[in-house]
Amino acid sequence: MPIKAILFDMFDTLMMIKKNHDFYSPSLMRMYKFLFGNGVNVPLEKFQEAYDKAREELYAVADPNLEEPHFNVRLALTLKKLGYSHDAYSPLVVSASSVFCDSFMTFVSLDEDAEPLLRSLYGKYKLGIVSNYAIPECLYELLKTYNLNTLFDVVIVSGAVNKRKPSPEIFTKTLNVLEVTAAETVFVGDTFDADIEGPKAVGMKTVYIKRREEKQPKNIKPEATITSLAELPKVLQKL
Repeated sequence: MPIKAILFDMFDTLMMIKKNHDFYSPSLMRMYKFLFGNGVNVPLEKFQEAYDKAREELYAVADPNLEEPHFNVRLALTLKKLGYSHDAYSPLVVSASSVFCDSFMTFVSLDEDAEPLLRSLYGKYKLGIVSNYAIPECLYELLKTYNLNTLFDVVIVSGAVNKRKPSPEIFTKTLNVLEVTAAETVFVGDTFDADIEGPKAVGMKTVYIKRREEKQPKNIKPEATITSLAELPKVLQKL
C-alpha cells in the first residue's frame, strides 16, 4: 500500500534539546521568579516542594492511563498547595507557563536536516507531528519561530489532548484528522516505546532515528533505522 502520510516526533527528532535536557531547572527558576514578582511570596524551597508534590500527584493518576495534564494544571495545583487560588486558565498561571516556555525554547534548536527534508516532502505526503509535551503552546511557537508551521497538515500535542504516546488514542486521532489509514502512514521518532511501539500497535510503519546509545528491546522492531533525517527519503522509497 502506498505511503500517504509521514508523522514525526518533535523533540530530539526534528528539533534538538541542548545540554542533555538541562532546561528544566533554569526554566523552573525563571517561572518562580516571575511568580514571586507577581505576588506569590514564598521561598524557593517551599515552591519547589509544592511543585514536586503537585507533579507527583497528577502523574500518579495520569500515568496508568497515559494521560498528559496540561502544564497549567500542574502549576495551578502547585499554587493551591501554597495557599493561592488560581485555576489553570487564570492570567497568572498562563503567563507563568509562558515564562517557562520562553526559557525552554532557548535550549531548543532545529536539526540541520529538518527543514530541507520537510520542504522536500511537502506536497508529496500529508505531514504531521505527534509529540509528548505538557505545554502545547510552546511547541506551536517553536514551529512558528523556525517557519515550519505551514508545512504540517496536523500537529497533535499530548498536553492539548490529555493523551501521550504510546497511547493508541493520540495516534488514531491524528489519522482521523488526516483521513488516512495506519497502513498508509510512517512514523519517525527517536524513542522505542513512544515512537516505535506505539505507532506499530495501531498498524503504522516506523522509522527509528538513533540519537543516542540505547539498547533496542527485542520485541520492538522498526521497519528501518537511520542516524540522520537526511537518510529518510531513501528509506521511504523502500517502504
